Amino acid sequence: MKKSIFFLSSALCASLSAGAQTEVTAGIMQGKDYGVTYMLPQTEIEIVVHATKHTYTPGEFCRYAERYLRLTGISPEAEVYWTLDKVETRVAGTPDKDNVYFVKMKDKTVAPLMELTKDGIIRSINMPYSGETDRDMEAVPSGTSTRTEVDPRSFMTEEILMAGSRAKMAELTAREIYNIRESKNALIRGEADNMPTDGAQLKIMLDNLNIQEQAMTEMFAGKTREESTTFTIRIAPKEMKDEVAFRFSRKLGPVDKDDLAGTPIYLSVEDMKTPSPTQDEKESKKKLEGIAYNVPGRAHVVLVYGRQELFNGELPITQFGTQEYLAPVLFNKKTTTKVLFDTTTGGLVKIDREEN
Repeated sequence: MKKSIFFLSSALCASLSAGAQTEVTAGIMQGKDYGVTYMLPQTEIEIVVHATKHTYTPGEFCRYAERYLRLTGISPEAEVYWTLDKVETRVAGTPDKDNVYFVKMKDKTVAPLMELTKDGIIRSINMPYSGETDRDMEAVPSGTSTRTEVDPRSFMTEEILMAGSRAKMAELTAREIYNIRESKNALIRGEADNMPTDGAQLKIMLDNLNIQEQAMTEMFAGKTREESTTFTIRIAPKEMKDEVAFRFSRKLGPVDKDDLAGTPIYLSVEDMKTPSPTQDEKESKKKLEGIAYNVPGRAHVVLVYGRQELFNGELPITQFGTQEYLAPVLFNKKTTTKVLFDTTTGGLVKIDREEN
């Protein structure tokens, strides 16, 4: 149901129109009245999952890894698997279409500058434009490993390339790896035949040897490409006990809560029971004039994966709270009241009052 609040403000519309872009809504007609329409937010529990996809590719000489380099546990099979790195639990604000308000312009009072989010949620009154974007609407980029791919065959000697069998190639490649290690040790100890003239040149030589060693070792140990990804899950808050929020699979990564391929991550939400107004108080508030704002309640939220608690703490939940109003007397000609709201919960963040 759409609500209207009649707020004493002036017809000095130029001050509003000057900032009437996506951040400020102005010049709206409702019937015969001129003013500003805004919304309060409702909160959703936002679970941000940071996971990494690992793609393992076996090396060409993986079957000889233990024989020539003493590397154990090297798999000859390609594999793709996921790891769960971190889970963040917080709240995000979404427009509450059942809490839409209209600020009516009236004569003989000061017109407030109102900043709204692009979704129409009130952000501030009589404050400079913040230029902020809405956090809950921003996409989180994914990251990948940035190491340059190197062809290990470019470091092979003629003897290795001309070897008559794979086993012989593996043996000669392993010998070359040991030679590289000896060259590195000689440089570090200052015993090399051709020592570099300064520290910068020494670093360049060691870096090149490290690249060669790693590329040739991967022919035995294989290599793993890592791709980090972020998934965001939104859940409407209500009291619940051990409900499945989502699932996580080692083979598939984060999956839907109904996908039995993954292990469940359980969510529990308990309303901390913020005192709510009586029915008479609710009726009297409906008759108040002013700027509406939320007083969010508190919820105890627990997120569990197996035997591990990923989150255990309290979060502000608008739906578990109450609603209040800023009196019109705060915005008369004698004073300038600056108000900052939390666009996630609709609660008050700060109020400053200056005498004109």
